[in-house]
Amino acid sequence: MIYWYFVILTLFSIYSYALVDPNFTLVNSPIWDFFRNQMVILGYYQRDLSSFIYIAFVLILFYFHFYFLKRGKLLNIFKISFGIVLILLISYPFLSHDFFNYMFDAKIFTLYGQNPYLHKALDYPADTWLRFMHWTHRTYPYGPVFLILSFIPSFLAFGKLILNFIFFKAFFAFFYVASVYFLSKINKNYAVFFATNPFIIIEGLINSHNDIVAIGLGIAGIYFLFNKQKLLSRILFLLSGGVKYISAPIVFLSRNVKSKWNLVVFAALILLFLYLSFFGEIQPWYFLNILILLPFFPKIIQSFNIFFAGLLFSYYPFIAYGDWGVAKNIELKHWIILTFFVINLSYLFVYNFSNAKKTS
Repeated sequence: MIYWYFVILTLFSIYSYALVDPNFTLVNSPIWDFFRNQMVILGYYQRDLSSFIYIAFVLILFYFHFYFLKRGKLLNIFKISFGIVLILLISYPFLSHDFFNYMFDAKIFTLYGQNPYLHKALDYPADTWLRFMHWTHRTYPYGPVFLILSFIPSFLAFGKLILNFIFFKAFFAFFYVASVYFLSKINKNYAVFFATNPFIIIEGLINSHNDIVAIGLGIAGIYFLFNKQKLLSRILFLLSGGVKYISAPIVFLSRNVKSKWNLVVFAALILLFLYLSFFGEIQPWYFLNILILLPFFPKIIQSFNIFFAGLLFSYYPFIAYGDWGVAKNIELKHWIILTFFVINLSYLFVYNFSNAKKTS
């Protein structure tokens, strides 16, 4: 079964190039040009087929996810996570443009010697990366911790696109594997849920959002908090908040799992999600940060897989119609998220009600 899982992930990794930017040249080779052009035909001119393939992959990955959850005790989840990482190392961040902004933000410092908080991609019009980049008009918007950490893969890449692509992918993969490792030390079932969850795989590894870095630091902090290493845990919590400010409330986590402070932290994260959603735009990857609290609220978080699936399905308008600038596409995205959220709540109500009747 694991073999077929890796086959599916390999095919998904290939499919991720369906929305590759037509100007993106990973290597100068006629083989690459042929592959990219064929994937552009699928992603840009056969959108109905592409969206069907995407939904099918998400459903299949959730099937494997539930299969692994039932057999968690028999799995070597650390090896499986390494297999997932190796396969997805070459995947294309097809549902987000942020990955290339991370690369360029670091490049502003490592190659051009400038401050990314003060300079933007458009300040370097001769740079060839601008052909395939988006959001070139903005300066660096994230925490300083992530910026400093991103200098590592950027320095190692020496300004080369293919090396930047691979090293940044490996950089995010490291924090994914670190999360699995520390979760396995706390509870193996948590590690299985995290490692094989399609929401985390797609948003954290394929789309490579920097939230996975904040999660890795936060989960490591929780591990050391449980092992009474308070200073180290608080430092890791602060570093996590310095990657993505939305995770900052975890600084107040208590080692006592039943502490009311942990409920306050959980509520604070939810309020931040709501604030960003109502006063900005609902972005699926924001909700990755709730996974930091998996060791504290495992039953609650694991019961929201339907909602996580809805977050992934909310990309359907983008894949099928190709433009987030159209109001009806954004509206459809919101309706998909809301519908799956309501379905998830309804399921939990029916499930808990039926269990209550059985025990009464």
